[in-house]
Amino acid sequence: MPRASRQPSGIFITLEGGEGSGKTTQARRLCAYLAAQGLSVLRTREPGGTLLAERVRNVLLNHSKETVAPETEALLILAARRQHVDHVIKPALAQGKTVVCDRFSDSTMAYQGYGRGLDLRTLRTMNDWATGKLVPHLTLVFDVPVSVGLRRRRGQGSTQNRLDREAERFHKKVRAGFHALAKKEPRRIMMIDASSSLESVERKVDHCITNWFKSHRSQTSHRR
Repeated sequence: MPRASRQPSGIFITLEGGEGSGKTTQARRLCAYLAAQGLSVLRTREPGGTLLAERVRNVLLNHSKETVAPETEALLILAARRQHVDHVIKPALAQGKTVVCDRFSDSTMAYQGYGRGLDLRTLRTMNDWATGKLVPHLTLVFDVPVSVGLRRRRGQGSTQNRLDREAERFHKKVRAGFHALAKKEPRRIMMIDASSSLESVERKVDHCITNWFKSHRSQTSHRR
């Protein structure tokens, strides 16, 4: 079970992965699939999701001559997350909606923890404080070799952000971080090989989601 003491009534699904993993495209497709199953779906993203959080996103991702300290990066992300959780995610879950979020807490652990080298225990404590210990029910990590992901992103030219231009060594640490997180929480975090075609990845996602909902409904009925 997730570490949260009590979850709202909706379903919280997060999509994670390194740069160029294709998770944003799959988030759109997943929402369409879930809506077709009759669910009320909300798609959102991090950093972002509210007016204030989107402003923080611009600060974090835009290129700047001023070096951003890892601690500053983490604090800005957590501040934006608090706004997002309070104003968007928790209200939607309380209404019974299925929330699909492009990045959440696992990105903080992978990027600022494993990637930047910040203390994992401290990050987790701060994240619990920022989210009220909200933990996704299910997390899909879209995994691609770093060279493939960066080639995809850098091939897009003007759409590159500050993180896209980080050294390959940093991105390898981030990828290793996602693998470590999945190993620690295999019941919540599912790794998906995202190096194949969009259609192939979509089929893998549909399979994971279908199996997870069957298991979730079975567990829910047994608790009644």
